[in-house]
Amino acid sequence: MLSTLRRQTSTGLRLLIVFTVLCGIVFPLVVWGVSRIPGLSNSAEGSTITRDGTAVGSSVIAVDPVPADPAADPYFHTRPSASSQDVLGPADTSTSGGSNKAGDSSDLLETVSQRRALIAEREGVTPEQVPADAVAASASGLDPDISPDYAALQANRVARVTGLSMAEVERLVADATSGRVLGFLGEPTVNVTELNLAVADARGR
Repeated sequence: MLSTLRRQTSTGLRLLIVFTVLCGIVFPLVVWGVSRIPGLSNSAEGSTITRDGTAVGSSVIAVDPVPADPAADPYFHTRPSASSQDVLGPADTSTSGGSNKAGDSSDLLETVSQRRALIAEREGVTPEQVPADAVAASASGLDPDISPDYAALQANRVARVTGLSMAEVERLVADATSGRVLGFLGEPTVNVTELNLAVADARGR
């Protein structure tokens, strides 16, 4: 009985040591090593965007900018977020998630209607011209990408407020646009975080 207990205890301790080394040391080192491979290291560190050696944001996290003067708004805006206090934002970046409301939810329909009216007023267009992604929150609520249609809708205002030419703003939008994955998956997207930084750089030149 005692010898069996000693044998089982010894086996258990050996297994504990082996799996502690494998799962607590070897596996983390392998994951860290893979993350250092060129092309993966930036993603592993949060896809950080830097300016003059200082981190200014992440290309995978959207922070909807708040203009000092709403009547002279120089920014491109992201999709709305379910975590925001107001219907248009900004999002609460400490949390992530959707509203989990069904398509026939009266609250959701009212929110979408309010967003469409506010965006139409901000951009000087009719509500019918506001694209769907401008009024529908993403699943994460922190999606940095918008459709080229939503970027085009905002381009006139950004050009007018910043003093940049329309051609320059359109070039910046094109530079921040990514095509379909593998050429056929998904839709083209415009990264708002990168675009707003490019607009700020262009204004400073």
